[in-house]
Amino acid sequence: MRHFPLLLAHELRMLAVSAATYSAAVLFLLMMGLMYFLVIYQYDLVSQSDIFQNNPPSAQYFQVFWIPVVFVVPLLTMKSLAEERRHGTLEAMLTTPASTLEIVLAKYFAAYFFYIGLWALTLLFPWIAVLFLKPGSPDSPLYDTASLSGGFTFVCISGLLYVALGVLASSLTRNTLVAGMLSFSMLFVLIIGGNVLLHLPWQDVPFLASFHPVVEYLQPFQHLQDFSRGVMDTRPFFLYASNAILVLGMTTMAVESRATS
Repeated sequence: MRHFPLLLAHELRMLAVSAATYSAAVLFLLMMGLMYFLVIYQYDLVSQSDIFQNNPPSAQYFQVFWIPVVFVVPLLTMKSLAEERRHGTLEAMLTTPASTLEIVLAKYFAAYFFYIGLWALTLLFPWIAVLFLKPGSPDSPLYDTASLSGGFTFVCISGLLYVALGVLASSLTRNTLVAGMLSFSMLFVLIIGGNVLLHLPWQDVPFLASFHPVVEYLQPFQHLQDFSRGVMDTRPFFLYASNAILVLGMTTMAVESRATS
């Protein structure tokens, strides 16, 4: 892994000068800013009731994490390997002393760091809201550090897998648009499709009833709810990290097979 730091610095530099990067950042911040405004607007309307007593605005806000995942992750990753293959530079990179794994990891971590950086900027939303929209205080529900830190931790660990899937999609084609659509489809099915499966009548079919605990364990929304309450279970850490490693291994094999074909 001697060449990994140099490759990572190069990928981060390329992201910093890419117009698509700033387009994705503006889209993400505008979209999440609107989502947060709608959440606190609803909170202000019903603040006298008990609706938000155990579910502060920050926890409600992180419930829409899947929207930037299915839209922004494909934008960040669709060019990572597909663009290199389309221009023929990927084959040239594979002839350098750097290994295929180093190349894949450099592109993966560059996209992952940028993704986490965008989410880190949204942690400023509570302070901006208190400053400009209502007087607030350090004791305001908008400052609920438990739900903020828990939600952000979930975003960090789930992003390991989601960004890896985006890089995998980019390794399967040389067309960036196809890579983006493939990434969108995989992420949508993984997040929303799994939630739909949870609500199927599993108990009506004895054979399928035994799979219900497995489907429930794989639910990202359940993981997010636990993290927002401060329940830091180690199982989601293992789930997302191990699957991210598996997906990156598949990406490395896909790149090597296409380079030799």
